[in-house]
Amino acid sequence: MYARTLSAVVLGMDAETVDVQCDSANGLPAFQVVGLPEKEVTESRDRIRSAIRNMGYRFPAGRITANLAPADVRKEGVGLDLAIALAILIASQQLKPEHPDWLWLGELGLNGELRAVRGVLAVALAAREHGHRSL
Repeated sequence: MYARTLSAVVLGMDAETVDVQCDSANGLPAFQVVGLPEKEVTESRDRIRSAIRNMGYRFPAGRITANLAPADVRKEGVGLDLAIALAILIASQQLKPEHPDWLWLGELGLNGELRAVRGVLAVALAAREHGHRSL
């Protein structure tokens, strides 16, 4: 199954919106994040997997691919955790897709706790510039 959420990354003093696309498919278990992720984003796989399980959801057993578009913009920081986790839960049909035009931003703790991230003002300005009404 395929799912999509929206998020953003901070680039200096500005922010760029990110289209988080997730595909959950049959196959050998794997979780891959593509689209020019930096180390913090790549490491989010373990946080997301633990957070999903510890919140009482099931982490999909097959192949998970999360694409962060646009692919030519470096994605750094931990703010994409929430958007990726939501996309996985929607793709695995554990959540219904609600609020497709919202931007989701936040770091996840291993227990599923949502943590604050830096650059929220820049993200809010970018969200408004792109016509998104909720963050």
